[in-house]
Order: sequence, then C-alpha cells, then structure tokens
Amino acid sequence: MADNDINFDEGTTESTVTAKRKGLGGLIPGLLKWILIALGAVILIVVVVFVTVRIVSSNTSRQTTIPISGEYQAQREVLDWYSSLGAIRTRTSDDIPASVIVNIFLGYKKDDKAAASEITERRVELVDYLRRYFTQKTIDELKPQNEQKLKIELRNAINDEILSSSKIRDVSFQQLDVIEQ
Repeated sequence: MADNDINFDEGTTESTVTAKRKGLGGLIPGLLKWILIALGAVILIVVVVFVTVRIVSSNTSRQTTIPISGEYQAQREVLDWYSSLGAIRTRTSDDIPASVIVNIFLGYKKDDKAAASEITERRVELVDYLRRYFTQKTIDELKPQNEQKLKIELRNAINDEILSSSKIRDVSFQQLDVIEQ
C-alpha cells in the first residue's frame, strides 16, 4: 500500500498533486463553466423575449395614429375665406321689426379652387338666401349667445340648398348688428 501513495518519478506524494490541481489549475475550468452557463441563460432569455414580442405584435393591428374627435383637436384647420358677399341689410320678423346688418365670410378648404369658383358663381343666390334667412329670424334668435348656433345653421343650409359640388367648412360674421327701434 505504501507503493500507491508515493510517486517515485517526481518525488512527491499523490495528495500533493491533487492539492495543486484543485488550486489554480481547477479554478480556470470552473470559472469557464459558470461563464458559459450564464451566457447560455442570457441567450435563451433574449430568444424567448424576441419570439414573444413577435407573436404579440403580429396579433395586434397596426395603428399609427390615435383618432381624435373634432372637439378635442388642438389646432383648427386653416381655411380660405370668401369675403365678397358684402353687407346685407334686412328686418327681423318681430311685431316691431329691428334692422339687421350682417357681413358674412364663408370659409372653405385651403386652395380649393372649385369651392371658390362655385361660391363666386352663386353669389347672387347666396346674398338672396342670407337676406331671406335673417328676415325670418327674431331679435331673440339673433342675440350674441346664439351666434354659434346661427353659424352652424347657415353652414349646413348653404351646403345643402345652394352649393352642389363643393362645401363650405365655416361661417364667420365680420358684422352682425341688430338695431331695435
């Protein structure tokens, strides 16, 4: 048994040789083993995340913008304005009529030559319609708090009854005077 413990070639014992291997020589292979395990885990995690993201993104619809209703738009559309209708003078439909003087601008889509042309062609019809419209109104209906309602009514009526191939987008009053007697 003593022959097994002694190594005659080098003059050292078996226990001394295993102690040297466990020291510095055993550290490098152990360290490499743990580095490879950590690297494999990172690669596995990246692959799983990539595949999961691809699956989730392919199941959802692509939406580049979020639709916003007209009420919440921060910026108003820039319009071209037709301002050649001139001042329209008429009277209200009250028992004691008031005089109405109104100058209206019609807003249409920017650079829309067809709308500008049609409004110009139908200028006489527009002035006549506006005169009749304000003749049918009472003093109470022409008060400043009803101005937005009047603009919407006028826009819709002009688009429906007078214009055929184009549409106006807005109505603006340069002047709206109601003079009671």
